[in-house]
Amino acid sequence: MKEGLITLVWGKDLSALAWWRALHLRLARILFVIGRDLADGQLTLRAMSLVYTTLLSLVPLLAISFSVLKGFGVHNQVEPILFNFLEPLGEQGVEIATRLTGFVEKIEVGVLGSLGMALLIYTVISLMQKIERAFNYTWHVSRQRTLTRRFSDYLSVVLIGPVLIAASLGISASIMGAPVIQQLTAIQPIGSATRIAGEILPFVINVAAFTFFYVFIPNTKVRLGSALCGALTAGILWKLMGLGFAAFILGSTKYAAIYSAFATLIIFLIWLYLSWLILMVGAATAFYHQHPQYMTRQRTEMRLSNRVKERLALLVLGHIAKDFYGPAQMVGSAEELALAIDAPADATLSILETLEEAGFVIRGGADGTGYLPARPLETTPIIDALRAIRIAEEKNFIGPENLPGDGLIDRLTGDMDAAMEMALRGRSLRDLAHPDPHPADQDSQTKEETSSQAVERTAESWLKG
Repeated sequence: MKEGLITLVWGKDLSALAWWRALHLRLARILFVIGRDLADGQLTLRAMSLVYTTLLSLVPLLAISFSVLKGFGVHNQVEPILFNFLEPLGEQGVEIATRLTGFVEKIEVGVLGSLGMALLIYTVISLMQKIERAFNYTWHVSRQRTLTRRFSDYLSVVLIGPVLIAASLGISASIMGAPVIQQLTAIQPIGSATRIAGEILPFVINVAAFTFFYVFIPNTKVRLGSALCGALTAGILWKLMGLGFAAFILGSTKYAAIYSAFATLIIFLIWLYLSWLILMVGAATAFYHQHPQYMTRQRTEMRLSNRVKERLALLVLGHIAKDFYGPAQMVGSAEELALAIDAPADATLSILETLEEAGFVIRGGADGTGYLPARPLETTPIIDALRAIRIAEEKNFIGPENLPGDGLIDRLTGDMDAAMEMALRGRSLRDLAHPDPHPADQDSQTKEETSSQAVERTAESWLKG
């Protein structure tokens, strides 16, 4: 039965099917790979890790949010937000929300001092960094944000996020409580439609919050459609979990008798764990929606053949060269480059790191996430870049000099290298941007500054800036 189910899900080519049948199979494959990821244990392990971090950082996070909301005069929204989050926990949720609010109100930020305030902010940033690492793992991203971007991006979420949540809740409450809406609810079927809208509105707010989370937190470019797909999944699971947890709480009197005062804490920990797990499942859904090439029948690590590495390196260098001669002069980031050449982000980043280490590209931009040529394009042979890709891992593991010598094999490999060099003789990286070595517009070509001058000028400007 298991093999039959696997054959049903993976045995057909989606491109040869009608769109509605392909959609069903694609959804089934997403469910399959997410179930496999859950069984593998990495998602659950990271969810448990986030539970521990949340316990340490929850009060400092609420304290900063409370201070921000107090500056806007809406600090009374903290308790309703907690009640809304912990509503499925029933009486235990009310107790937890009341205690947390009491802790936050007792914190006097003004008397903490510089060191205390710094530790408070550091604790919150550590929580955000742990969340980013969990999301980066899901998105197969190994590089984290720079230190400056962590402070700016994380603090913007911590400071602006509570205001947006409070504003959305306030607007929804104001709309539903407006006299005109109250009068319309007395008219049928408008009254039924209004009540249904009141039930749907919290779900829409949750989906919007999840979408923002999935777009902003991973250190990669996430398409809005993929983030929305993950947010809808997380929103539906969140609603179902709330209903299931509320039923669980009603029948948990025996657990209270066993664990006594610890019952509330245990229930809260389970709720936090399930909340983070749902968030991770939504992130995985967004990832597989954006990168369907990772949806495979069996879990495999992406390993690139030498031929794919060489082609990907040429695509990367060609795009960087084209942008360098264009108005931007620089590729925005590794994620934007991966989207531009329609390649996996982790494979693109690996090639960029190899080219950067070999001295063919350098970082640029205010935050150091952009890429531009490190050598004059018209004097850098393509064969040099390909040779750097071919020998990239030799110094870390094993090279030809560590293998036994053989006269015939040495001649064969030498002939292959010579043939490749002969095929690419006279071809520079500039040819990847301008395939025609003799453009029709000679006047504009003579006015164009050389690549070496542009490299020196652009590098000096980034270093000074």
